[in-house]
Amino acid sequence: LTWLLPQGQNGAGGRAVRVGTRRSQLARIQTDSVVEMLRELYPDLHFEIVAMSTTGDKILDTALSKIGEKSLFTKELENALERNEVDLVVHSLKDLPTSLPPGFTIGAVCKRENPLDAVVFHPKNCGKTLSLLPEKSVIGTSSLRRAAQLKKKFPQLEFRDIRGNLNTRIKKLDEKEDFGAIILAAAGLKRMGWENRIGQLLSPEDCLYAVGQGALAVEVRAKDEEILKMVSALHDADTVLCCIAERAFMKRLEGGCSVPVAVSTTLKDGQLYLTGAVYSLDGSDSLKETMQTCVHYPQQNEDGPNDDVQHVGITARNVSGQAQDAAESLGCELASLLLSKGAKHILSVARQLNDTC
Repeated sequence: LTWLLPQGQNGAGGRAVRVGTRRSQLARIQTDSVVEMLRELYPDLHFEIVAMSTTGDKILDTALSKIGEKSLFTKELENALERNEVDLVVHSLKDLPTSLPPGFTIGAVCKRENPLDAVVFHPKNCGKTLSLLPEKSVIGTSSLRRAAQLKKKFPQLEFRDIRGNLNTRIKKLDEKEDFGAIILAAAGLKRMGWENRIGQLLSPEDCLYAVGQGALAVEVRAKDEEILKMVSALHDADTVLCCIAERAFMKRLEGGCSVPVAVSTTLKDGQLYLTGAVYSLDGSDSLKETMQTCVHYPQQNEDGPNDDVQHVGITARNVSGQAQDAAESLGCELASLLLSKGAKHILSVARQLNDTC
């Protein structure tokens, strides 16, 4: 990619590729992993990491679901991208809304880490599971999705909001007696090197996960052909198809962090299976269905890079367009099935209750 480098200079002396990220330790670890992959692919290029704080990082005394901002962890990064202060931004895919601002696209979705939720127990509860905790034990989570599913499964437990980055939440758990356990994404714990803190993995039967959970996304300017071409090498085809289906499901439902929407996807033998569900805030009312579709289509060489088609914000040239269409249709059809069975009412009530309580 000589476009980045003045003639006769190597990466260290040429223009740096500026990579935007949040300041948290986990965000930096995730960004470093993406940059390392890019360095292996493009050893002559120089990458510079630009860290910044986002709205979600600054407002820590309010539940995420009540702040009312769709791009809590992305807006400041996208502003920098729009102003050409950075060339690409690394996000947790679950933080990215299903509709991106005009002029942006997800240029890469990296291979997904374990998407399941995990329970981290207070040291006094080491060796237990949620079902073995004392009655009225308090479980910390910032997710309406997790709370709605687990309230119904474990009615003897209490659920309370907990905010902050992973370090902060683990510290709150360990140093105080406020929480018996907290629920976190297994992927984040693994990336931080804290797998030993996982006391219980929650299977999809226990707790369906968040749309895009466990996957990293690289957001770029949609018209920045060189950067888009560069990062597209990071796409993992299976992860792309699973996440397109999940994001299409979420978009059709018009869901977000203010309502409990959950998914699980499996890709096996060319068949993509998507389970999706919606819940009332207390988990007493829910709808859950599974659908599947064939995504076994060969990749075709398609000319015209300026005619890139986005699928729920994702541009993936190296993944079959037919397969992407099928994955997006699967998500939309599953959402339509739930809507036909009353999902809109469940989500409307959940949204209203969340706004008032």
